[in-house]
Amino acid sequence: MTNKVKAMFQPDAARHSSDPSLHADALRRAAWTRTAIAVAIAAFTTAAAARDNRPAVPDFSHAPAATQAMLAKAKPVTARHAMVVSDQHLATDAGVQILKQGGNAIDAAVAVGYALAVTQPCCGNIGGGGFMTIHLKNGENLFLNFREKAPLKATPNMFLDAKGNVVEGRSTDTYLGVGVPGTVMGLDTALKKYGTMSVAQVIQPAIKLARDGFVLEEGDAKIINNDLEALNKYPESAAVFGNGGKPWKAGDRVVQKDLANTLEKIAKGGTDAFYKGSIAKAVVKASDAHGGILSMKDFASYNVEWKKPLQCEYRGYTILSAPPPSSGGTTMCLALNILKPYPVADWGYASVPFVHYFAEAERRAFATRNTYLGDPDFVKIPMQKLMSASYAASLRSTIKPDKATPSSEIKSFLPPSEGNNTTHYSVIDSHGNAVAVTYTINFLFGIKQIAGDTGFYLNDEMDDFTAKPGASNGAGLVQGKADAVEPGKRPLSSMTPTVVLKDGKPFMLSGSPGSATIISTTMQSIINVVDFGMNMQQAVNAPHIHMQWYPDVVYVGPGLLTPESKQHLEGMGYTLKERHLGVLESILVNPKTGLLEGASDPHRSAGSAAGY
Repeated sequence: MTNKVKAMFQPDAARHSSDPSLHADALRRAAWTRTAIAVAIAAFTTAAAARDNRPAVPDFSHAPAATQAMLAKAKPVTARHAMVVSDQHLATDAGVQILKQGGNAIDAAVAVGYALAVTQPCCGNIGGGGFMTIHLKNGENLFLNFREKAPLKATPNMFLDAKGNVVEGRSTDTYLGVGVPGTVMGLDTALKKYGTMSVAQVIQPAIKLARDGFVLEEGDAKIINNDLEALNKYPESAAVFGNGGKPWKAGDRVVQKDLANTLEKIAKGGTDAFYKGSIAKAVVKASDAHGGILSMKDFASYNVEWKKPLQCEYRGYTILSAPPPSSGGTTMCLALNILKPYPVADWGYASVPFVHYFAEAERRAFATRNTYLGDPDFVKIPMQKLMSASYAASLRSTIKPDKATPSSEIKSFLPPSEGNNTTHYSVIDSHGNAVAVTYTINFLFGIKQIAGDTGFYLNDEMDDFTAKPGASNGAGLVQGKADAVEPGKRPLSSMTPTVVLKDGKPFMLSGSPGSATIISTTMQSIINVVDFGMNMQQAVNAPHIHMQWYPDVVYVGPGLLTPESKQHLEGMGYTLKERHLGVLESILVNPKTGLLEGASDPHRSAGSAAGY
């Protein structure tokens, strides 16, 4: 934050004092004036119109000393021609292998998707679904929706007891929680339309990893061990990942012969092999045996959708992201629209004003998300109004400059008229094709069960529906009737695979797992690069912020706030809780060097960025 702007946000007593306690007390007692805010916005808007340059050197001075030192050392992986980033290094290698063989970004993205189904079965998996955002070298922008669907026998009250109360675990731990998987059809559809290779070619690395096995990194072992007890409850699961009840460790090898057989069937028969043959029959048989409602008709009638990506502008950059039934792009763009006029770059990363206004923008954007968004095939969504400048301005006008707004005061603003354990990866090739993919089975290992000899875990995506309006789901999101369970409906998602363009060319790709926090971390990766001038690894490593309306809590990444900043924000009425947020897998096209910067989040230590 510049001294001039910084002064606008501090009371006189605090402005001239080096005593932190005096500063805190003064900030709690005195209001930042709306006039000062207006002046700052006007000054920033005029300057922004004259320049569109990112800061030459990022300013980390508002963060704790340890965080400043960590970020100063953070360097991305660089490459000149192509880059793949995922949170499992063998899957990254599979994508690079396909690119070096002459495949394009779509070929590589499909290869990574199948490889992650082997090396990260907890999260990326053919038993789930997701979204793909694509920018093609010819300038065309596309979005592929392969989100799961509710079975045709699903009902609005299927997760409630006779008294109308939500039955704990029914949507997350049983076959009733399983939506019709979409990943195989999604990957196959993208490959056939825009890839250059056959499914047999791009799936080979995954088949080899499954049949020969792969060696666990420490991060891989940790993920499995987190759910080891649950994985040992079911014989099909225990046979592969149970390890006799003993914790896995780095260096152990995991072999998945049943999954290899399933992948070979897909290699030979494509989509039909999964949705009309023995694989679907095995899933339906297991569902019947365990009280589920999946049918062969559910699999036969499943479809994916090509759509236009949701598009918004921010500081001269074009953001392409996920439209409904994802809430990710809508919520992120709405929050960015609210933030646009503010001098975010001058405030600085981790500063009190930035945290305050970011949290308030998200509070209002998530209130809109949780009230109005759902599957557009079932719900009428006023998207034009939601994305309008006037709607963002109406929300912005309710933000108080000196204190937090209680979430109870945030209602519907329109005039009348995800598990936590997802995976994301990003791919860009030498031709300028760019692909961002986020897919999931919701919570770690979904319902923890494998159907027969299929070798893959089944999702618990039905938990993303509203079991009961006003009741929170597994992600703590309180949603409304727009996301109620209906047959054939896709549950609302927070997945936010995003491609950022500058002058029509790829500038950045980003996305993350983390359920509702996906939106926050993806958005902050963009702000960190565009407003704060960070390199890609710094933008990924930097501790993040998350506010989702309810619960009325601002989650902050460890190392984000100094004790003084924390005290200031609490004095403004915020309840702060520390937790790690998201696992970004991102790529930046550095406009100064022309190099590709790949950054894998170190919090999943098995991930990697690689290119050539």
